[in-house]
Amino acid sequence: MSATGKFPGEEVVIQQDELQLSAFLYVPDRARGLVLFAHGSGSSRHSARNHFVARQLADASLATLLLDLLTPAEDAVDQQTAFLRFNIPLLSERLLIATDWSRRHDQLKKLSIGYFGASTGAAAALVAASQRAEVKTVVSRGGRPDLAGAALRKVYVPVLLIVGGNDSDVIRLNRIAAEQLGGPHEILIIPRATHLFEEPGTLEQAALAAREWFLTYL
Repeated sequence: MSATGKFPGEEVVIQQDELQLSAFLYVPDRARGLVLFAHGSGSSRHSARNHFVARQLADASLATLLLDLLTPAEDAVDQQTAFLRFNIPLLSERLLIATDWSRRHDQLKKLSIGYFGASTGAAAALVAASQRAEVKTVVSRGGRPDLAGAALRKVYVPVLLIVGGNDSDVIRLNRIAAEQLGGPHEILIIPRATHLFEEPGTLEQAALAAREWFLTYL
């Protein structure tokens, strides 16, 4: 499979005015769609879990953009305060900047778009999806969709909420959020998984479910 760089992809910089966001872009041959990753609390484009999921998507001929929603300076502040990772308006705005960038990219501009969000990144993905008609679907893994607030009712695209079976508080929050979604949705509970899906086989189940969902809706 030839691609833009080796997996997880070539390093790209998404720029708007003075803002620069770093990302890994991977484009397989005959890409069938594009998935933008919005990582969760305290994570980055280097996340091993997101790389694992992205590889499953790449094997199904889906292009992936693993994006840092914070600049290095902002991330340094967030590591100390854990504040910016919960700034959903900021994170969703950054995801929209990346979405608009993909519409100008020669290899990506004709591909249907999906979002994959983890933890607080899931809320950012849902808020962004409520504002862009070109976004066709959203998948959340261990996400906090409840933090998307009133935007949930404006999300009309299909949404898959993947939650660990042992992550009881997040299951509850996902169920509350699901009731507010404006479009079709499904909650998938992975047995024995905790919040980070570190238990053997659980991340594989989540990745395969995400892949099938994206292949269906992209």
